[in-house]
Amino acid sequence: MQSIDHHFLDDYACRNALRETDTRMKLLLGLGGIFIAISASTPYSPLFIALVLSYVTVFRAEIPVRLYAALLCIPASFALMSVIVILFVTGGGDPLWTLTLPWFTLMATTDAAWYALIILSRAIGGTAALLFIALTTPVIELFGLLRSLRIPQEFIDLSMLLYRSIFVLIGEAVAIYNAQVMRNGYSSFKGGVIAFSMLASSLFIRAWERGEELFSAMDARCYDGKFELLQSSNDIRLRDIFLIILFLLVAGLLAFLPLSYPPL
Repeated sequence: MQSIDHHFLDDYACRNALRETDTRMKLLLGLGGIFIAISASTPYSPLFIALVLSYVTVFRAEIPVRLYAALLCIPASFALMSVIVILFVTGGGDPLWTLTLPWFTLMATTDAAWYALIILSRAIGGTAALLFIALTTPVIELFGLLRSLRIPQEFIDLSMLLYRSIFVLIGEAVAIYNAQVMRNGYSSFKGGVIAFSMLASSLFIRAWERGEELFSAMDARCYDGKFELLQSSNDIRLRDIFLIILFLLVAGLLAFLPLSYPPL
């Protein structure tokens, strides 16, 4: 079985074509898109945000289309399941279509369809903005930006340790899982349950050991309670600021159009 590369997000964030773009500009674009998308009262703005930021991520940052589509489909699939439920439990408006079953009747209305479309578009727009940040901005630059904003040092150091520990645990879990698969550990339901319980217990022990190793390594390097960060600053171009502000203004205007829907 081929090993899972759990560092692919960091790899693309460090090698994308927008790597040298100022971090503050990318965060303004991404966070502004997230805020507008999740607060929009119509689907026009989230869909506009999703289209623009998907274009920037794929064609300007040169992220592979298949990877981006796979990442975008994961939350979209969960949102779609929620939308299906909303479609049949929300009332109001004119009947759109009805499904009659032997024991009950399901009916979707125009108001329910419009509300479901808004929820789905919010999920897609917010996810596209979040993926733009994740795939174009290395996390180490985010920590450097937090330090420049005078965020408490203890919070930044704890966040860095937690972030590193996440990948350590994922790496250990992937290694254990691959070893179990090579030994047919998940060939049956009973074997899968036993293998998963062994994975959980082994992962707890490995996490404890890796934590002790990290503490010893920090002591050996004379850790004094402060992590050093290499902060890099890139030039901010007026053209980028103008385009970002224009994008956010258009998205904001589309977000609060009159609450009316086209005939369905």
